[in-house]
Amino acid sequence: MSDSKYLSTYLQDHLAGAVGGVQLARRLAGSNRGGEYDGPLARVAEEIDEDRRALQDLMKRLGVGGDPFKILAAVGAERVGRLKLNGELFRYSPLSRLEELEFLLLGVEGKLALWRALKATIADDPRVAPLDFEKLIKRADSQRRRLARLRMRAAEEALSGER
Repeated sequence: MSDSKYLSTYLQDHLAGAVGGVQLARRLAGSNRGGEYDGPLARVAEEIDEDRRALQDLMKRLGVGGDPFKILAAVGAERVGRLKLNGELFRYSPLSRLEELEFLLLGVEGKLALWRALKATIADDPRVAPLDFEKLIKRADSQRRRLARLRMRAAEEALSGER
C-alpha cells in the first residue's frame, strides 16, 4: 500500500510544479501563436495539462489533497518569471522563447522522474490501478524530446542572431 509519510508531500510538490508548468506552457504557446512554434507548443501545453489532471486523479485516489500554499507559490514563481530581462523592453524576444523552453523542459524532466518513481514504488497499489504509468512515462519522454528539439532551434535563433 502507498502509505509512506513522504508520499503526500512528494505528490503535493509535484502538483504545485505541474500547476506552474501548465501556466508556463500555455503562456509559451500563446506567445508563439501564429508562428512555426505554434502547433508543437499548443500540443505540448495540452498534454501537460492532461498530465496535471492525471496527477490530481492519482492524488484523489490516494486521499491526498493539494497544498494551497505550494500551489500559490508555484503560480507566483511562474508570474515572477515573466519579469525577467529578455533583451527587449516591450516585446517578446527570441531569448524569452529560449529561456521559457528551458524552464519547461526542466519541468518535464521532473515529471518524467515522478512517473518513473511512482511506477517503481506504488504501481501495485490497487487504488492506482487505472493509471497507466508506462503511458505517462512515454508521453513525458516524448514531450522531453520535442521540447529539446524546439529548444535547440530557439537557441540557434536567439544566440546566433537568426530569426
